[in-house]
Amino acid sequence: MKFIGERFLDFIHKTVMLSETLKMLNINPNGVYVDATAGGGGFSAEVVARLGKNGRLIAIDCDPDAVCACQDRFFEFKNVDVLQANFSDLSLVLQNLGIKFVDGIAFDLGLSSFQIDTPERGFSYMHDASIDMRMSKTGISAFDLLNSLSMEELSGLFYKFGEERFSSRIARDVVLSRKKTTIKTTFDLLKIIKKAIPYYNKSSARKIFQALRIAVNKELENLEKGLDFSLKFLKKGARLVVISFHSLEDRIVKQKFRLWSSSCRCPVDFPVCICGNKSEVKVITKKPIMPSAKETKENPRSHSGKLRVCEKI
Repeated sequence: MKFIGERFLDFIHKTVMLSETLKMLNINPNGVYVDATAGGGGFSAEVVARLGKNGRLIAIDCDPDAVCACQDRFFEFKNVDVLQANFSDLSLVLQNLGIKFVDGIAFDLGLSSFQIDTPERGFSYMHDASIDMRMSKTGISAFDLLNSLSMEELSGLFYKFGEERFSSRIARDVVLSRKKTTIKTTFDLLKIIKKAIPYYNKSSARKIFQALRIAVNKELENLEKGLDFSLKFLKKGARLVVISFHSLEDRIVKQKFRLWSSSCRCPVDFPVCICGNKSEVKVITKKPIMPSAKETKENPRSHSGKLRVCEKI
């Protein structure tokens, strides 16, 4: 990786709501922070710039390209640990580093611009390439799912993770198409989507590609694990900041925050609380923070971002 100013030649990503995230983290110069979705290291660099000599940053990402970029970017920094890991393994990462508690954790969910704009990664329907979608570059790919799952399984996947109303039609046509020839590329799938629905629009393609990406990378399952581990390692007064980019992610974050901040977890039909539960966090953002008009104009990909924050109590 080559470093030029604030840009890596082969891993470029514009951090969404950067100033808002930094403000909400309320950084202590001597604190320990986790960037759970390091990407090219843009956000991590801003955190490091605010840390003193006793401060520490742990930057993790499951994408080996992101890890390579960050390792090059921070190789001179003794107070930065860059590791390849999914945030669902956050507990193991921190335990291996001997860290019991941290002062803040940030999640910037979704795809990086680098992943979207690199055709061979197979994330985008805008480029014709092998349909892969693996963030970690290992395990089962979108190619495997498309060419092996039953029509019922594909339909369920498209509906659950893409919320696409023509899921059944598209799943049917995927199965019919692969009987003739293997579905190999993003454009192979795009052609099937266009043929399957009455009036094609980019929304359907986006939803189907999103659904496959979520399934391939087990994104929602990993998010739940990552959030639960984050709560475990936050010290009193520490904050968790999460930026989500679609309703499925945001729903999980909102539900977790609501659960953790609740002082009672008894069934709703119980007349009196008997659980003895105590609130674990204070929700800082009653409503999510959204990108400014200026940011969405400069970076259209930021428009769906929602930032939520809670603080350990």
